[in-house]
Amino acid sequence: MSVADEGRADRGPTGEGERLQKVLARAGLGSRRVCEDLIAAGRVTVDGVVADLGRRVDAATALVEVDGVAIGVAPGLVYYLLNKPAGVVTTADDPQGRPTVVALVPDEPRVFPVGRLDLETEGLLLLTNDGELTHRLTHPSFGVDKEYLAHVEGRLTRAALRVLREGVELDDGITAPAQVTQVSPGLLRLVIHEGRNRQVRRMCETVGYPVQRLVRTRIGPLTDRKLKPGRWRELTTNEVRALERAARASSSEGAAPDSGPQPAH
Repeated sequence: MSVADEGRADRGPTGEGERLQKVLARAGLGSRRVCEDLIAAGRVTVDGVVADLGRRVDAATALVEVDGVAIGVAPGLVYYLLNKPAGVVTTADDPQGRPTVVALVPDEPRVFPVGRLDLETEGLLLLTNDGELTHRLTHPSFGVDKEYLAHVEGRLTRAALRVLREGVELDDGITAPAQVTQVSPGLLRLVIHEGRNRQVRRMCETVGYPVQRLVRTRIGPLTDRKLKPGRWRELTTNEVRALERAARASSSEGAAPDSGPQPAH
């Protein structure tokens, strides 16, 4: 794109869609005056181009970013945080007729789980119809941290803890280093950024301590100790932006190899 083209793109359409400051205000960035200041400071881009105060956007299709972080401005986007109980399948439909996570949240608009928790694993799960955020949170190249509490039998040895922290040799390759703390005998706190199938369970089993109960307590910056099993709530605008920032930071750090999306634990 030439300099002249960039200038024209920067000005953007002035007669189509909604005023950008109105869209930003609706997304929770502040009052319209505050949003005008953000635009004037050059902190807002539309489809990768710095916007000006006269910019209008189609909120259904435009990629709007503030300080490089995308905001959910498209109408109809929803974000649910669910505390998944054991015995519920992380899928939209189940041929065996088992209860699914999608059945625990509103029917409309249709949403999908971000990543996967296996049948008996409990804890926090995000469901949304935002495909771009789903990609950022599930693709290994982004590597957003997830934290788990794992109940095992007995106290782990120092050698077992060292293997978990440095990398466990599984049938699909060695795991990336993990943060592992033995909270008490039989209780581990693990933080990983990969998304391999049943990864935490396989890691613990490999070092000789099979998991008896597994609960995911955090997804990136998201946590909620008050959310009861089987209950859900909508994310706040600040939480959605925090997830976007976490994914962006993890990608820039090169936390994991770019090998395609994987199911989670």
